[in-house]
Amino acid sequence: MAGPVSSSGGPKPVVCFGEMLLRLSPSAGTPLARTDSLDLVVGGAEANVAIALSGLGQPTRMVTALPDNPLGRRATAALGEAGVDFSHVHRGAGRLGLYFFEPPSGPVGGRVTYDRAGSAFAQCGPNDFDFASALEGAGLLHLSGITPALGPGGVELATAAVAAAREAGVPVCFDGNYRANLWDAWDADPRAILTNLVHEATILIGNHRDISLLLGKSFSGDGPDRRREAAEAAFAAFPKLELIASTARHVDSSTSQRLAGRVDLRESHWQTEEVRIAPVVDRIGTGDAYAAGVLLRWIDGGSAQEMAKTGLALAAMKHGVAGDSICVTRSELESFDPGGADVSR
Repeated sequence: MAGPVSSSGGPKPVVCFGEMLLRLSPSAGTPLARTDSLDLVVGGAEANVAIALSGLGQPTRMVTALPDNPLGRRATAALGEAGVDFSHVHRGAGRLGLYFFEPPSGPVGGRVTYDRAGSAFAQCGPNDFDFASALEGAGLLHLSGITPALGPGGVELATAAVAAAREAGVPVCFDGNYRANLWDAWDADPRAILTNLVHEATILIGNHRDISLLLGKSFSGDGPDRRREAAEAAFAAFPKLELIASTARHVDSSTSQRLAGRVDLRESHWQTEEVRIAPVVDRIGTGDAYAAGVLLRWIDGGSAQEMAKTGLALAAMKHGVAGDSICVTRSELESFDPGGADVSR
């Protein structure tokens, strides 16, 4: 499976579309309601993918909306530091959305609280973005189910982006990224909305549970068999779909987890062995790192095995990096041993 290559012989840019957020976190063990200080990092699922791919040498463009204030400029700086093209960022009225993340501590799990209503991105309409310009010469559009979950305006934005990609002949990667607390906040029909978007996708980042939501059916069996049954059902339902990437996670504790990567193609599939990740520094953004690793190898024309292994390696690395995103070089990724490593000298 060959990825998109530009006329100059290099990889075509990946365009990532979605909302950027600021993440504010108290120190581990301190509840948000009683903290006196918060750590700030820039986040957002699609931006995490753009940053990871850019660090690996893959050209990326970010399409989003940011306020013209110091917080918006902080988000822009995070893109620039990673080498992401931010020339298609819309400067609009409103605020930068926030989310508060209370890290897991001992037996207490992590918790996310959103404060994103009225953000510059959420107030935008499709006409605020020049999708045709952003997609010119691009090899892939990446977006997620978070954008349509924001409300009717988010549905319009995601639909417009996918329609523009179709018009430009650019394949679409759609990450399910199901956020029940966002969908439940308004009178939504997530199955119908997400199904319409996935109909245009070449790549789906999602597991058997995401496919169950899309198709309104459950899948029998255990582990790999159930995942393959779900993948085959998705391929039958969505004619444009060529690749489904997912992870399987087992949580032993907040600081010790096991992870495997899987890629399903229409005619083949590959699932890695589990790797144990301990200690877990920060689990947020690990799914975005997995997506970036898969996309890197898809662009390279790699096999299902290569895509799954690279996605798993980058996801495992992200577990050891604080913040929402990871930005490492291709040589650092290729020399990484998910089974553990000593000091590099």
